[in-house]
Amino acid sequence: MVQLGLVGLGRMGFNMRERLRAAGHEVVGYDRNPEVTDATSLEDLASTLDAPRIVWIMVPAGDPTRQTVVELGNLLGEGDLVIDGGNSKFTDDKLNAELLAAKGIGYLDVGVSGGIWGKDNGYGLMVGGEAANVERAMPIFDALRPDGPREEGFSHAGSIGSGHYAKMIHNGIEYGMMQAFAEGFELLEASEIVENVPEVIKGWQRGTVVRSWLLDLLVRALDEDPELDDLEGYVEDSGEGRWTLEEAIEHAVPAPVISAALFARFASRQEQSPAMRAVAALRQQFGGHAVKKAGG
Repeated sequence: MVQLGLVGLGRMGFNMRERLRAAGHEVVGYDRNPEVTDATSLEDLASTLDAPRIVWIMVPAGDPTRQTVVELGNLLGEGDLVIDGGNSKFTDDKLNAELLAAKGIGYLDVGVSGGIWGKDNGYGLMVGGEAANVERAMPIFDALRPDGPREEGFSHAGSIGSGHYAKMIHNGIEYGMMQAFAEGFELLEASEIVENVPEVIKGWQRGTVVRSWLLDLLVRALDEDPELDDLEGYVEDSGEGRWTLEEAIEHAVPAPVISAALFARFASRQEQSPAMRAVAALRQQFGGHAVKKAGG
């Protein structure tokens, strides 16, 4: 049994606490939401844990994570360990690790995949940091990862920052896979000869080379809404797709699929695309092609 402090009990953190407790570990959670928190403050959480302490952070990337690391640095002491399991940019990890190392506190960065289904199915974990710290936290990782061989749901990617780097690339790949399924769905919908699109997609779940968990989730969505017309086609991005492309440019690695998928998300947010208005205007100018007037 391992004792763990968990900061951030949102959609992911709350379910992670439940999975860890089900595995027999003691988890003291802190969240600003009084309905789910176990501790009244970070200070209360730190004082509740027995030294040497392990505290896992699951708060939004950027300033919220940085502020949490700074505060924990003032509350924890030598021999303690901080784990950032949020979607932080990998370049932030070195700064966090250095800040904590100055006080004798260890640091690991962990890319976590699994979403709201992780409580029951387990989470894919990509870890960056010193091997000794990884080994110390292994009972936690083993409880969170999916059942089965460890190497199929857990990886020690390398030094500080590598866990979040691996998760960043994972999410970039995810963007491309989701976009491919989306474009296939639209083509099937546009076809005049395919009469049952949900049935076709459901039929891909076994035996085909595109079978996957993402496909299963698309089937589930179609079961609930066969034409997906209950949703607006507006898609946000977490930032990791952008960071992936920044790295692709930095290393001169062609990434046309991931870039197209990210730009498609940008296009989804435009009620009236300025770019496509420009294309329509140009077609009218050089070819006299028909155009649709705004509001007409």
